[in-house]
Amino acid sequence: MVRYDTDPLANPAPKKHLPEVPVEPGMVLEDVETGWVGAVVRVEKSGGIHVVQLEDRHGKVRGFPLGPGFWLDGQPIVATPPKVQADGGLKLTASGSIAAPTSRAKVARASRIWVEGRHDAELVERIWGDDLREVAVVVELLDGVDNLAEVLNDFQPTPRRRAGVLVDHFVPGSKETRLVEEALRGVDRSNVLVLGHPYIDVWQAVKPARLGLDSWPQIPRSIDIKKGTLAALGWAHADQADIAMGWKRILGRVRDYRDLEPALLGRMEELIDFVTAIE
Repeated sequence: MVRYDTDPLANPAPKKHLPEVPVEPGMVLEDVETGWVGAVVRVEKSGGIHVVQLEDRHGKVRGFPLGPGFWLDGQPIVATPPKVQADGGLKLTASGSIAAPTSRAKVARASRIWVEGRHDAELVERIWGDDLREVAVVVELLDGVDNLAEVLNDFQPTPRRRAGVLVDHFVPGSKETRLVEEALRGVDRSNVLVLGHPYIDVWQAVKPARLGLDSWPQIPRSIDIKKGTLAALGWAHADQADIAMGWKRILGRVRDYRDLEPALLGRMEELIDFVTAIE
C-alpha cells in the first residue's frame, strides 16, 4: 500500500538557521546540555577554540566552547566571539568618544566621582570606563546618599581636589534631594558638584526597549524597587543573589551610550568635565 503520494525524504524540511550572536560581558547565557546559567565574564582562546566563562548566581565560574548549544533570553543561538573593530577604522569608546591610543596606566587624579551603589558603578564602568581611565579619574561608592556628608567631610574638597557626585532620584521634594542639601551645608560648593537623574534606581536609566519593554514597570513605594521590578518581569527575585543575577541580565543588554536615557548620559558627562577641568 502506498502511504505517501511523494517520497517524504526526497525534499526534507530546510534546517532552521539559528542567529549568530557575539557574546558581551554581562550577557546571561544558558548552556543547553548542562543547564548552567551564568553571566559572561570573559572569552578566552584555548587549544584553537574560543571558550566563554560564565559566572552563575552563586559566583561560580565555568567555561564552555562557543558555538551552538546556548540560549539567550529564552531563544536558541549560536554564540560567537566578541566583535573586534577592523584595523584602520575610527575606534570609539562605549560613551561615543574617540578612543585614545593605548597608553600606560596613569596616576589617579586627586579629584573623585562618587556614585550611590555597586550597580551605578558597574553601569558607569560599562559606558565611561575607558574615558575615565584616560583622564585618570577614580569612581568610588557612597553606599547610599545618606553617607554623602561623611564622605565629603573625610575627602575635604579643594579647588584642585574636586568631588563629583551622581545621585539617584534627584528630583524636587525627594528624600535624596533633602539629604544632599543637608550634606552641602557649610561646604564650598565651587569644589563640589552633585547631579542626579530622575529614576528611583539606576536600572531605569537603561532604555526599556533593550529588554523588550515599552516602559519599566511601576512599582509601589511599599515594595523594594529591585525585587518588585524583577517580579514584574517574571524573573527570580527571592534574595540578593537573584537581584545580582537580574542586574547582570539587564547590564548585559547595554552595549553603549545609545542604550541609556539622556537624563543619565548628560549628568555623567558634566561630572567628568567638572572633575577634570582644573588639572
